Amino acid sequence: MTPIEYIGPAPKKRRKKPIFGGWIIMLLSGLFVTYFAWPSFAKYLRNENDKPTIEQAQNTITNLKSTSEFGDKLAAAALERTLAGISYDEAVYNNIGYPNGDVPADRGNNADIVIRAYRSLGIDLQKKVHEDMKDNFYAYPQLWNSKQPDSNIDHRRVNNLQRFFERNGEKLELAKDAVNYNNGDIVIWRTPAGRSHIGIIAPGPGSHENEKWVVHSNSNSVEGPMWNDELFDYTVIGHLCYQGDSE
Repeated sequence: MTPIEYIGPAPKKRRKKPIFGGWIIMLLSGLFVTYFAWPSFAKYLRNENDKPTIEQAQNTITNLKSTSEFGDKLAAAALERTLAGISYDEAVYNNIGYPNGDVPADRGNNADIVIRAYRSLGIDLQKKVHEDMKDNFYAYPQLWNSKQPDSNIDHRRVNNLQRFFERNGEKLELAKDAVNYNNGDIVIWRTPAGRSHIGIIAPGPGSHENEKWVVHSNSNSVEGPMWNDELFDYTVIGHLCYQGDSE
């Protein structure tokens, strides 16, 4: 018998169905993404929705100033810095006057927020830190190869501010619960890069008024002073309270 030649597409083997159907794989993928990615995405959405407004800042400042508590007034003074149109400036050393010396008003770093907040309440940290360092120079961190106090820069270094507050104020618990922090408390952090960072506790905006937010400046932002809920975003290494006498 003469074979018949078959002309057409090559026959294909019937593919076995996967043990798990496609819908199960999609479900597992969705669960994986939800478990690992959703918390970060949710935090992003929350941060976007929680961005405080100028009006919220003004209302919070007014409420804080209406009390007699020093911490509230310091928190209000710090919040006022967020409305002052200041750009972050990583340049540290400047030749400035003494006492009450300051860098140009439209720029500054995280220490300048604290210095200016206290100064608005009549407390000149430049003078106080300089006088304490003159009498106790080696009680301060020896990190900059300085041989003597320098009123141009000493008070603008976070490590020096921390030591001054520890020596002249109250050293508080390094708590991991925001309820243990009060308006006007000073917080010192260590950033992932190993740098010291400083900020002031203030209430949150609007519906977050019972939360503990912070006013600080960040080298990762050109916006200058910020008001946000980043109290525990960095490692807290200092929790202090200083209510020094007015000049």
